[in-house]
Amino acid sequence: MITRLAAAKVNLDLRVTGRRADGYHELDSLVVFPSVGDFLTFEPAPNLTLRVEGPQAGSLQDLPTGENLVLRAAERLRSLAGTRAGACITLEKRLPVAAGLGGGSADAAACLWGLSELWSLEIDPSEIFRIGLELGADVPACLTGEACYLTGIGETIAPVASLPSLGIVLVNPGIALSTPRVFKALDGRFSAARDASGTYASEKHASEERAREVFLAALSASLNDLEAPAISLVPQIAGCLDALREAPGCLLARMSGSGASCFGLFALPDEAAAAAASIQKLRPAWWVADGQLS
Repeated sequence: MITRLAAAKVNLDLRVTGRRADGYHELDSLVVFPSVGDFLTFEPAPNLTLRVEGPQAGSLQDLPTGENLVLRAAERLRSLAGTRAGACITLEKRLPVAAGLGGGSADAAACLWGLSELWSLEIDPSEIFRIGLELGADVPACLTGEACYLTGIGETIAPVASLPSLGIVLVNPGIALSTPRVFKALDGRFSAARDASGTYASEKHASEERAREVFLAALSASLNDLEAPAISLVPQIAGCLDALREAPGCLLARMSGSGASCFGLFALPDEAAAAAASIQKLRPAWWVADGQLS
């Protein structure tokens, strides 16, 4: 049996720099993948099947089979490999859906890597990334699973090295938010693209504390263009941000992606864990998780 973490995709910042003729928006974003996400397991089987379980499984129960990104990824990979091999796939769904955390894309990416290993496929990674982009603009970044700087519609990926270690708390008010609705509410208010060369790189030989200070200063000077439009649609997002900012030790709080999930950064994982527990106690209906960036 093979197990893969489908880590949440968190946009630490996000600028929308334009809109293409095909309707896709051009983005400019620093993305990280904390130790929080769904889990997929893969076992040999004569047929290709998917079982969904876990605390967020109910959110996918009405999704038609043909629209599930995990099964679509599996079928695309099987077609590319020219095989009829099967697999029993189990998705432990922990991330909320339509939450600005790229959960479906992360699941698809984990499926492509997991089945490649299960079936012992010898496929050029560029072909895996091509399939990923066909499945969705977020999938290629999720296939990397590492901090990266995204431009284009998300398909142009540049690795970001030497980010400081930080604790993170993720919060969602339990309200699904449609990405197209948020972009519509943005109403064409675009930002200028940045030259991010070295913007988030830690200083060589700097102490962890100094590296964290430099990184947070650069990040604080940025923003998420979709935060205000999303709050206009789901005011509860502002409550999530307030809860994070009021937590002891929170260094920065912001919305991720198109929302409604928000994140708070902390110097230490223990501080993040304490904040998550406190917020969950005060807001038991919210989805709350903590993890680490490193």
